[in-house]
Amino acid sequence: MTQTAPILIAALYHFTRFADPAALKPALQAACDDAGVRGTLLLASEGINGTLAGSDAAIGAVLDSIRALPGCAALEVKFSRAGEMPFHRMKVRLKREIVTMGQPDLDPAKGVGHYVAPEDWNALIDDPDTVVIDTRNAYEVGIGSFAGAIDPETDSFSEFPNWFRARRAAFEAGGKTPRIAMFCTGGIRCEKSTAFLKSEGLEDVYHLKGGILSYLEKVPAADSRWQGECFVFDERVSVGHGLAVGDHTLCRACRMPLNAADRASDLFEDGVSCPHCHAQRTDEQRARYAERQRQTALAQQRGEEHIGAKQGQRGDG
Repeated sequence: MTQTAPILIAALYHFTRFADPAALKPALQAACDDAGVRGTLLLASEGINGTLAGSDAAIGAVLDSIRALPGCAALEVKFSRAGEMPFHRMKVRLKREIVTMGQPDLDPAKGVGHYVAPEDWNALIDDPDTVVIDTRNAYEVGIGSFAGAIDPETDSFSEFPNWFRARRAAFEAGGKTPRIAMFCTGGIRCEKSTAFLKSEGLEDVYHLKGGILSYLEKVPAADSRWQGECFVFDERVSVGHGLAVGDHTLCRACRMPLNAADRASDLFEDGVSCPHCHAQRTDEQRARYAERQRQTALAQQRGEEHIGAKQGQRGDG
């Protein structure tokens, strides 16, 4: 996607302690609505997380509002561009955690692993003594990951603590303390996963600063260790090197990313089913999805947004 594409996308998160997240929500929602941006922001006592899209000026105005929140002056943002608006609406939501791990006493603001710049990542993961772990979920890993990375095969990030605890002895075989390098889409899950490992007594823990998105933006394809595409939580579905929009689309029935082979399957019907979910859906459900898809198509022909349309969000960055 060229730098002249009209829509600016801002992916952000920041761990800080909000005494009363609910009190921050109305003004933040109003700031987003007034600026005309779309996307999702999550607020919790541990901080803020989300992705926004809009004009450059609109995104700048909202980021000013976010940086004015308590403890958010140092907010870092990853930018990319799109030719079309990747979100259908704007929503500020209250959550228990801005990325759900299910470890209520964990506070990434008090200490995380060692950050590794994208330009230095290859050297770290090329070292045979480094254990490289992909902290994302199975459907994300399925379309792309770093060569040689361990896939925890989790369905949700909350499964990661038990997954690691069950395998820690194997990582420490021979009495050696492992050097562990972890990565995720934009960095937020790695903030929590490295903080978790430190809470478990491990110190030689590293994570990719800015996540996969920063790596794909900054590391040339010729030097890259990345294989495939990176799932993103908006209507782009996936991106590749240079953050160019990828080839995957989204199944509107089960929210799984689909490649060309999936879409060529006899089990694929746009908006109704795909090879991942066809066997798990009844004829009645597929009929309902087909009607929803028909209504969505009619709304698009009228230049409207169908109320049943959903964003491509099913997890955390």
